Amino acid sequence: MRRLLRILGGLLPWRWFRRARRRRQLRFTREGKYFVAITIGIGLAAINTGNNLLYLILGWLLSMIMASGVLSDLSLKRLRVRRRPPGQVFARRPFLMEISVTNDKKRLASYSVEIEDLIGDKPLDKKCYFLKIPAGRSQKTSYRHTFNRRGLYRFDGFRIATRFPFALFNKRRTVSADGEILVYPAVFDLPPPAPKARHIGDTLVRKVGRAGEFHGLREYREGDDRRSIHWRSSARGGRLLVREYEEEAERRTTLILDNALPEDADDDAEDKLESAVSMTASLAMSYLKRGYAVRLVTRTQTVPHAVGEAQLARILRTLALLETTTTAEKFRTGVEPRGENLLVVPRLSGFNPGDRPASVSYIYEAGAAA
Repeated sequence: MRRLLRILGGLLPWRWFRRARRRRQLRFTREGKYFVAITIGIGLAAINTGNNLLYLILGWLLSMIMASGVLSDLSLKRLRVRRRPPGQVFARRPFLMEISVTNDKKRLASYSVEIEDLIGDKPLDKKCYFLKIPAGRSQKTSYRHTFNRRGLYRFDGFRIATRFPFALFNKRRTVSADGEILVYPAVFDLPPPAPKARHIGDTLVRKVGRAGEFHGLREYREGDDRRSIHWRSSARGGRLLVREYEEEAERRTTLILDNALPEDADDDAEDKLESAVSMTASLAMSYLKRGYAVRLVTRTQTVPHAVGEAQLARILRTLALLETTTTAEKFRTGVEPRGENLLVVPRLSGFNPGDRPASVSYIYEAGAAA
């Protein structure tokens, strides 16, 4: 038993050393390389000549190296880093990520601290710099970044570095801080729908009566006005029902997006699909802002009709996480024209979400013809 404890006691320091080495990294700066080279040169000269002045200078240089190691360690200790992403992030659109640092030390401040956000083992292209973080205090700053593609991005942690006090070495360590950010598809502003598209379904609905008259009851959806709930019918049916008026009934749009790709699809086909996803997100945003109830239909997912900001968030999230499927996958939801806009979003070549393509009018005309 004693022998086993002796063996474990001999292994534990090495394990601690290896963990500490993984957590901390030390790199020479350009000035640090010159400084160490000069120190080695003076050390060799002192040994060969035995000159006391050279030994004095050597001791001074070595003390600076030791002080640099100790003070840089103290600057990196007990720093707590957090990130705060914005509410919405769109592809190809810059955003600001807020970074806050808290110095949990009771007395010592931290100086010249650089922080990088990590996705995997790779840092993002921007750094946050803090000149001084007083003891027991927090400071905030932001970095600017742009994601080129939609999807869910996962953060693994932060890389904290400092060159304090003499900029001889760049000492850094990695801290774990899991997080994620959902990047919506790239969007652009659209003009109002074409006149034909605005009046789809009017002939069917107007047979009921004047605009604004009661048209019927439907099930309550998130974002509906609670004042429109018909409580008596809801109590009889055991579910919330709301009054639907003619103007509301006619302002409906269904966006149809084919997210299938053949097995031998090339990069150009994938780019066209991404363009169609961006176009769908832009159309959904445009119609929802104008009071339409919008539905999204793909081969794999369907978002039912609804209005308001909550519906926009649902559609954008669905499109952000939408994956491709095979052409063998059938649409799970049937699409029938029932007095509403039906817009089949085409796959465009060379589409740039930063522009207003002329094909938008084509899409509106296609919706009018559906």
